[in-house]
Amino acid sequence: MKTSRTHYTPEEKVAILRRHLLEQVPISRICEELHLRPTVFYRWQKELFENGAAAFRPNGKSQPPSDARKISVLEEKLQRKNEVVAELMKEHIQLKKSLGEL
Repeated sequence: MKTSRTHYTPEEKVAILRRHLLEQVPISRICEELHLRPTVFYRWQKELFENGAAAFRPNGKSQPPSDARKISVLEEKLQRKNEVVAELMKEHIQLKKSLGEL
C-alpha cells in the first residue's frame, strides 16, 4: 500500500529543523514522528544554511534578479543578434550581386 506524500510549507520545514537545532531533538525521532526520510531532513538543513543569508537582507526577502533586468539583458541580446543577421544578409546580397545571381 502506497502512502500519500506530505508537502511541508517553508515555515513548517523551519519549525522541524528548529526542533533539532535548538531543542536538541534527535533527527531519528523527528523523522520517525513525521514519517520523514533522514535524507530529506538533511537536504532541508543544507538549503537552510545555504539560503540563510536571505533572512538578514532588508525585508527578509532574497533578492533574485528582477524581471526588468532580465528583460533588458534579453532585449540587448536580441538587438545584437538582429544586427549580426542584418550584416550577414547584406554580405549575402552583395555576394549574389557580384556573382550575377540577382
